[in-house]
Amino acid sequence: MASTAIVLPDGRVLHAHADDDTIGSPGLLWHHGTPQSGALLPPVLDAARRNGLRLVSYGRPSYGGSTPRPGRDVASAAADAAAVLDAFGVDAAVSVGASGGGPHALACAALLSGRVTAALCLAGLAPLDGFDWADRMASSKELRAAQRGRAARAAVVAVPGMPPGFVDADLEALATDWATLGADAGSAGEASPDGMVDDDVAFAGPWGVRAARREGPRAARARRSRRRRPAGPRRAAA
Repeated sequence: MASTAIVLPDGRVLHAHADDDTIGSPGLLWHHGTPQSGALLPPVLDAARRNGLRLVSYGRPSYGGSTPRPGRDVASAAADAAAVLDAFGVDAAVSVGASGGGPHALACAALLSGRVTAALCLAGLAPLDGFDWADRMASSKELRAAQRGRAARAAVVAVPGMPPGFVDADLEALATDWATLGADAGSAGEASPDGMVDDDVAFAGPWGVRAARREGPRAARARRSRRRRPAGPRRAAA
């Protein structure tokens, strides 16, 4: 694995990672969930390699050592992602995001149409535009607070342990195949509370982009068996 600290024109630093065994292959740009560090997860790495893709990932602002950026919107991920692709010499990539990474994957597809060849959103959020995506969630206090602004969201105290709403299949996955995701999410949640706050505020506000305008391959996927989408052992949303 190759890791690097990318210094952006505004002075911020992004911590980014890439598979160094597949240099020269088309990219799979991975947008991590809320909260995670941006480290390469073995199940995602294996899937990328099976499909002939080079996995590239990075920590969004406040995650994994990346510089905080309070007030960021979803669309701001596009410029950061482009800098990450440039740093690893990846010309074209599929943009994939799970959980809180889903909106950022769609934003990159819409704004980096010359480089993003397809997009996949796994159990992500839709824009808060005429409907309540927190309705009937097992626990929605974070996202509901985010609709009132950053200060209200920051005032929500996280409850340690597994969030409510996980079904047996979720718990089994986090204990076996996706155990690395659970471990990464747990440590990222403790180390990066500002990242979770800024993610939620970005989801609840204007995204800065209309992903529906993107023409090309894209998909969204969810599991109906879940009462909510899991984002790791410390937090889940929408």
